[in-house]
Amino acid sequence: MQRKIWLMSISVVIVLILINNTAYYFLTKNTLEEDHKLEMLTLGKQIELAIEQSRLGSEQFEKQISRELRAAAIAAQYALDPDVEKVTNEQLEELSMKLDIEHISLLKRTEEDIILYRSSDPTQLNKGTKTWIPWYSKFSDLFDQKVNSEKWLGQEMTNFWGGPFEISATDPSKIYKWGYYYDGTTNYIIDPYVLFKTQEEYNRITGVDRLIQDLTKHGESLIEITLMNPTTFPHGIKKELEDGKLKEHLVQRPQLYGSYTIKSERDAEFVNKAYRTKEVLTMKEWIDGRDIYKMFIPVSVQGKGFSIADEKGQQLESYVLSIVSDHGIITSKLDKQFLNLGFVILLITAISLLIAIVAMRYYKHSREKAVSVTQETYTEEINSMFDSIRAQRHDFLNHVQTIHSLAELNKHNELIAYTKELTGEIRQMNDIISIGNPAIAALIRSKISQAESYKIAFQCCFNGLHIEGMGGKTLDINRILGNVIDNAFDEVMKYEESKREVMLVGTQSEHTLELKITNTCEDAAEKAAKPLFVAGFSTKKQLHQGLGLSIVKTIADRYKGEAYVVVDAPDKISFVVKLPL
Repeated sequence: MQRKIWLMSISVVIVLILINNTAYYFLTKNTLEEDHKLEMLTLGKQIELAIEQSRLGSEQFEKQISRELRAAAIAAQYALDPDVEKVTNEQLEELSMKLDIEHISLLKRTEEDIILYRSSDPTQLNKGTKTWIPWYSKFSDLFDQKVNSEKWLGQEMTNFWGGPFEISATDPSKIYKWGYYYDGTTNYIIDPYVLFKTQEEYNRITGVDRLIQDLTKHGESLIEITLMNPTTFPHGIKKELEDGKLKEHLVQRPQLYGSYTIKSERDAEFVNKAYRTKEVLTMKEWIDGRDIYKMFIPVSVQGKGFSIADEKGQQLESYVLSIVSDHGIITSKLDKQFLNLGFVILLITAISLLIAIVAMRYYKHSREKAVSVTQETYTEEINSMFDSIRAQRHDFLNHVQTIHSLAELNKHNELIAYTKELTGEIRQMNDIISIGNPAIAALIRSKISQAESYKIAFQCCFNGLHIEGMGGKTLDINRILGNVIDNAFDEVMKYEESKREVMLVGTQSEHTLELKITNTCEDAAEKAAKPLFVAGFSTKKQLHQGLGLSIVKTIADRYKGEAYVVVDAPDKISFVVKLPL
């Protein structure tokens, strides 16, 4: 039976440890994944800031180009006749070479259109702009010298508008930046423009594309970074030219910077949702044999002059930054951490089991030793009680002869005293035997013998005490009796022999067992006010642990009983323990 209980206890400990470690494993795994998501979000924000700084630098460089175009336009104004009819294409060609720009065109306003009337580039001549939305509207505003409150792409200056870099309508293979100047002193708009190569060189060295290239090159898990136009992604906006060719406006392209090769069918949905909700979105998907992790971050560029337009040509105030990482690399790192964690958990589990086994064996050994000592003590005390009974029977004849002799000699008083003492000893032994519990009776008998050796007047009185079959309570009752009697003996040993008085009274009712021990105590009231039942507290001058009465109180509380102290007289103190039966 004991072996089964021991094995059951070990099994329960193992199950609890495994449950605890499993819960800890998954909790740690979830924490690591959340930390990874937070790290990705932090990285995304850092990339966002870095790209914005680089992009703003690029925008400033483009603004400087606009200033140079305005300066070139003003210089051309001074060099040309104010009447467009008196200006030749050859003059514009020569002037563009002197100003070190690609070409100069002059825009003339007619009743129905605004046309490229003169140009150093023959391919531009007589091209109408009425279909150039929203460029045509801006040309009209310049001719009318009207300031439009709408947000325009490019750079606004006095009498000047510098459009964004855009694909040429006459030659889709080339990208230009045009400047348009009109102050009312001429009957035409001066339009100097330069190729994209200058801005392209800047971007190649320090621009956004270079930054993205460096980030993806040196990032261990970063694969791709893309700045997306949320209104034209993923297909863009393309218009058919007069010659049938398709033209895509640069400011409306779906990928503004970076590359877009890691594609998912859900990308458009996530880009659009991030743009609408202004919330960071994440997505995990298996793409091209890899576990891919994507993050979509909406970035506001309101008031920052970003050259990006929606499908209608209106300037946008935000774009979506897409960051793609190889989640497999991150997962392998997490798996490695989980493996290390698992090893630690197994090691801790093994150590815990070993400690549990050692503790259980120690407990079992201690319990067996305690039982053995208890049995030995019990046997010794039972034998001592039987020896006392046998001694009384052995001395019975001597007692009868003594009584007979005193009666013959008419020693009446001596006979009374002798029989009183004899009946008291027999009554006390009968009271002990009448307890009905051999173990408790043996303890009381041993304490009587101890009191005799200490010269202590120890009296016992048991009223209706028949505690047979106490089962597991027997050991606890003996612990209570042993501790309160020892405590009383220790107290009275402080006084002279005539004052060493201890009285034990045991009373049993239908539902309650009451044990009360009273002993001499000269400062009873003062001691009763102290925390006598607190572990570690002791009134004894000798070295004591102060555990006896604390143990009594603990046992009483366990059985929902009570233990308290009573002052019966100035020199008497009593300890009362009540236990429910």
